[in-house]
Amino acid sequence: MSQQPATVTTPVTDPVISARDVGIEFYTSRRRKMQVRDLLFHGRASTTSDTFWALKDISFDIGAGEAVGLVGGNGSGKSTLLKTIAGVLLPDRGEVEVSGGVAPLIELTGGFRGELTCRDNLYVQAGLHGLKKDQIDERFESMVDFAGPQVREALDRPYRHLSSGMQVRLGFAVISSLDEPIFLVDEVLAVGDKAFREKCYTRMEALLSEGRTLFLVSHSEKDLKRFGTRGLYLRRGELVMDGPMAEVLEQYNEDLRTAG
Repeated sequence: MSQQPATVTTPVTDPVISARDVGIEFYTSRRRKMQVRDLLFHGRASTTSDTFWALKDISFDIGAGEAVGLVGGNGSGKSTLLKTIAGVLLPDRGEVEVSGGVAPLIELTGGFRGELTCRDNLYVQAGLHGLKKDQIDERFESMVDFAGPQVREALDRPYRHLSSGMQVRLGFAVISSLDEPIFLVDEVLAVGDKAFREKCYTRMEALLSEGRTLFLVSHSEKDLKRFGTRGLYLRRGELVMDGPMAEVLEQYNEDLRTAG
């Protein structure tokens, strides 16, 4: 592996996302195979617990309107960091402060109920994310148009009857229609057919042009360069580089070459 790059902290005034010495510890329990004597004398299987730090002492600031790409290999802590910013996970050490609402384009089908119709799911999900009924009524047609004609035809069918691709379309249409100033994106631009991906790209560029803040996790170097101007590079839960997107990707690729 190449020499570890220096961590450069990008100066930010009035940050909308601020992380200070953030650490996330996960517990891994492995249950040993239960033996008859365990049942007779103990009544349960013995367990061992191990811990590991998914994030270690992460600190950075992100300003309003920035487009930041999170770079790193599998298991480096990217999704964990995104979920911490979204408030889904609470840090075991340090703190994360977020100014303003967050629209999480993370698990787009999470929270949808299979027995409800697509129409009802749209209203429920948009309402849970803070939109009032009159706002949903006003945006309903544009959300359905974005999701596409196949979703429109299935509006009054149970959500579970939709294909996985159609479910993602509906989820993206709802979340990307929110007014939140911060958007968290985790790999969702990689799903769907080519035409739908291009619609997603166009929507993301429109949000950025409105001054929204974007925090993007992706394994696609093309997407990171297209949307990100600044990069954060995570390696084994540690922030090893913070700088211009092109320079961060260059260092990441160099580390991959030397590690291979």
